[in-house]
Amino acid sequence: MGAQDFWVVIVIGFCFHAQILSSQNLTCNPNDLKALEDFMNGIDSVIEEWGSNFSPDCCKWAGITCNSSSSLGLNHSIDTYRVVKLELPKRRLLGNLSASLGTMDQLRTLNLSHNFLKHSLPVSLFHLPNLEVLDMSFNDFSSPIPVDIDLPSIQYLDISQNFLNGSLPGSICDNNSTKLRVLNVAANCFSGNLPPGFGNCTSLEDLDLSANDLTGTGDGIFRLRKLTQLNIQDNKLSGALSEEFGNLINLVRLDISTNGFSGTIPDVFHSLGRLQNFVAHSNRFGGRIPPSLSSSSTITLLNLKNNSLQGTIDLNCSAMTSLTSLDLGSNRFDGPIPSNLPSCQHLNTVNLARNNFTGEIPESFKSFHSLSYISLSNCSLSNISSALQILQQCQNLTTLVLTLNFCGEQFPADPTLQFEKLKVLIIANCRLTGVIPQWLSASSRLQLLDISWNHLEGTIPAWFGNFSSLFYLDVSNNSFTGEIPRSLTGLPSLISGRISIEEPSYDFPLFMKLNVSARGLQYNQVWSFRPTLDFSNNNLSGPIWPDFRKLRLLHVLDLKYNGLSGPIPSSLSEMVSLETLDLSHNELSGIIPPSLVKLSFLSKFSVADNQLYGVIPTGGQFLTFSSSSFEENNLCRYDVAPCPSGQDDPLGTWFGKSSKDYTGVIAGVCIGFVFGIACFIGIDRYVWTF
Repeated sequence: MGAQDFWVVIVIGFCFHAQILSSQNLTCNPNDLKALEDFMNGIDSVIEEWGSNFSPDCCKWAGITCNSSSSLGLNHSIDTYRVVKLELPKRRLLGNLSASLGTMDQLRTLNLSHNFLKHSLPVSLFHLPNLEVLDMSFNDFSSPIPVDIDLPSIQYLDISQNFLNGSLPGSICDNNSTKLRVLNVAANCFSGNLPPGFGNCTSLEDLDLSANDLTGTGDGIFRLRKLTQLNIQDNKLSGALSEEFGNLINLVRLDISTNGFSGTIPDVFHSLGRLQNFVAHSNRFGGRIPPSLSSSSTITLLNLKNNSLQGTIDLNCSAMTSLTSLDLGSNRFDGPIPSNLPSCQHLNTVNLARNNFTGEIPESFKSFHSLSYISLSNCSLSNISSALQILQQCQNLTTLVLTLNFCGEQFPADPTLQFEKLKVLIIANCRLTGVIPQWLSASSRLQLLDISWNHLEGTIPAWFGNFSSLFYLDVSNNSFTGEIPRSLTGLPSLISGRISIEEPSYDFPLFMKLNVSARGLQYNQVWSFRPTLDFSNNNLSGPIWPDFRKLRLLHVLDLKYNGLSGPIPSSLSEMVSLETLDLSHNELSGIIPPSLVKLSFLSKFSVADNQLYGVIPTGGQFLTFSSSSFEENNLCRYDVAPCPSGQDDPLGTWFGKSSKDYTGVIAGVCIGFVFGIACFIGIDRYVWTF
């Protein structure tokens, strides 16, 4: 190295060192500091690691990123740090958003998502010249957004999950069309037609307008050729679906569900060579599935349920090599169940429920080895013996829903039947006769079993208690006799809950029947079902086992309309998760255990039409239960029947019993008084209400 080169290196090093020293002396720009202080003063909650008490330099505050003026190309006489990012998501911030944030002209990212900020979004935020990312999602903002939006640098704009209303301004795209890639206004209260200006957002790749009250046909957005994700579900869009959506050649997911689109589905899917998910359920589409859709090689999820599609189902499974989930439920398809579905090699989820099929399950389903979840409920199918013989050969079947079929047939007792991998079995409201078959005992992985609303007889098998993952059992509205198997009080899933629930794919319908004529409640996930034991409307006898206390995770215990006898165990108070306890219309005797007031989640309770006596417990949730929950017993409470007063042995006098009849009642003393509507005095375990 020559002398000249040596001095060049020295000079460069000196300049670099001087620049470092200079940058270390830079502080937050006073205008930015003022804006942040105004923001902080508008927040009702404490922002940790913020404020002058934490540091006089705002660039050191949590969630703040700064760059020097010189690095931003600003020709300021004094080099300072400028705030370029303000990121405080999920900080539980409360209060109003200060308009002063709109003075931070070097801000690139503003993320205050997942907080509790309210009222309006300041107009000034929509005029930040350098803002690239604006995320105000999951807050409580309301009122319309500004009509005039000028964000020339914006690339990502998310104001979803608020209460914003009014119309969507076309200026979102008029002045910001060249850079905006993501626009999410979902789950607000926007209304009116989509503005024509939306077609100017030519760089948009992800557009989510879902869950608003938008109207019109949505035609303008079908010109956005770079879109890969388009979600316009849960609005009030209507009319014919424009064939222009065939211009969206880069689409990967299209969701137009829960609108009012009508007519036929346009046959333009040959142009959508990247489309994987097409969700169009809950519209008014008619006609047939278009050929370009039924032969798409890229579609993985196809959901057209709850429309008025008709004719036979003609899927080209040799072409649909990517299809994994098919939902055509609640339409008007007729003819036989398509026998070629097993040739859709990767198809694992099928819902064909509530259609007008005829006949039986095809023999070809024996080779449906990819099938995991299938619902064929309410399809007028016949021959349950053949159906189960065929479906047992679906080696990966875990969920089987066959409700409202096989009317009046006998539940097959064929010992060769095996469904070892089955986790969900629903064969309800089929009027099946016979008994619970022994072969079902081998389905030890069952988590949910519903065989309600049939005409089954015999006893409930004790081996149900061997189902270690069972958390939902409904055998109601049959003709079962005998005792409730004591083994069910030891179900591990209702004691410890340590089970792994494998869910069907997106939006797979499962139903819980309310009664024989009601449509019922739809649950799309297995975990949506409350942990339940429902034995109601049978001919069961015997006691209520005290060991039910072990089922601390059970939410619903329904034993109504049986012939159960004996006392109500006080140990039921240990079932701390109970929400529903219905013991009505049995032959139970004794008192209502006062300990049941400990069930703090109990919202439905009935012991009507039994042989109970004594005072109805007060306190806890019992104060919310109406008199109908206790009628047709010898019970007393101010709104049921007046309790006697001024008696040495009031219960014996009132009910014609001597004190020796109460020797089986656990003794206790409750001392205290409450002034107000009632005065409660504890005598010999009983609480009296005046």
